Amino acid sequence: MLICILGKINMIFKDIIGNEKNKELLKQIIDTNNIAHSYMFIGKESIGKMLFAKEFAKAILCLSQKKPCDKCKSCIEFNTFNNPDFTIIQPDGNNIKIDQIRELVKKVYEKPIVSNKKVYIINDSNLMTKEAQNSLLKTLEEPPEYVTIILITSNENLFLPTIKSRCTKIIFNKLTNDELKNILQKQYKYLQIPDIILKIADGSVKKALNLQGKEENYKKINNIYSNLENITIIDIVNSKEETFKNKEETIEILEYINLIFFDKISINANYIECMKIVEDTKDRLQKNANYNMTIDNFNMTIWEEINGKYYRS
Repeated sequence: MLICILGKINMIFKDIIGNEKNKELLKQIIDTNNIAHSYMFIGKESIGKMLFAKEFAKAILCLSQKKPCDKCKSCIEFNTFNNPDFTIIQPDGNNIKIDQIRELVKKVYEKPIVSNKKVYIINDSNLMTKEAQNSLLKTLEEPPEYVTIILITSNENLFLPTIKSRCTKIIFNKLTNDELKNILQKQYKYLQIPDIILKIADGSVKKALNLQGKEENYKKINNIYSNLENITIIDIVNSKEETFKNKEETIEILEYINLIFFDKISINANYIECMKIVEDTKDRLQKNANYNMTIDNFNMTIWEEINGKYYRS
């Protein structure tokens, strides 16, 4: 089920930047007390889904007519991270494990203590193992009337169809460049934000923060991969030591290179193939292929794609 409703801007979410339509939608849900038992907040990483989920949860739990009131016992305990009717589940390492969900399922059937309801947020819920998802399924099928579960995800395709079908989906858009600038300037005092950082961050606050101080490296990357027609294969192979010097940032660098290639498709359709090569390279690296060989092969293959095939003896 996909929801999309227009309405008046929601003051509940006044301190959250972006996704104005979802502010209106969630306020209407609170105002009409038409609260579902399970939601799936879907959108790319670090665009504010957790902020929305917490504010929504506080309003659901609030004991006042005007929600959230920030004055009732539930709101006060929520604001001090002590509300026993509110739980956030985070990944344990690389996954959300079945034991974590079993604990949730056990607690779900305990009645609320402070509020009239209970809210559970499962962050990065796409990291639930298949066993964990199956463990959650019965609760989603037959939840207690006082429980709401919010699944936060950047990839709904990793869920079992039975999980997805039981959640009300709310789609979050990525932040615009102006919204991202606003957050970085107001909340993080990041005053000078080069356009190249906004382009690479692609609406993600986390990415933008991680890119601080790396503008020069990305300018060098841009100079190389936007000029494949004008450099030799030796040049691009030798550039590896500088452009891919930090293995931890390789996936982000490859994603940026794909943005460069996308902009050049109108000039040379072969850049479509180059984009496929980027995705194949990301896949190989994520499957633990030899790093140096994979990057060398990537550089040579994209150069050949743009400048014509040649044969290595």
